[in-house]
Amino acid sequence: MSRTVYCHFLKKEAPGLAFQLYPGELGQRIFENISQEAWSAWQHKQTMLINEKHLNLMDPEARAFLEKEMVGFLFEGKQVDIEGYVPPEK
Repeated sequence: MSRTVYCHFLKKEAPGLAFQLYPGELGQRIFENISQEAWSAWQHKQTMLINEKHLNLMDPEARAFLEKEMVGFLFEGKQVDIEGYVPPEK
């Protein structure tokens, strides 16, 4: 049986993460307040950011940038700005 959380991103109860995926206090906050669905949405955006901005994850500045974008996306309702990306028309 999976655990459920009130997901801050989705604004509803949803299946939570199986374990803490991110270290520290922020990781605990994510584990307690973000669903698997929301985390998957972030991973998609994160991959796009890494690829489009050619980020080197060994660089502390790149990791800090991604963390800032992650907090904004998951907890503050901010959209991730990916230069040159145009969403497909429906």
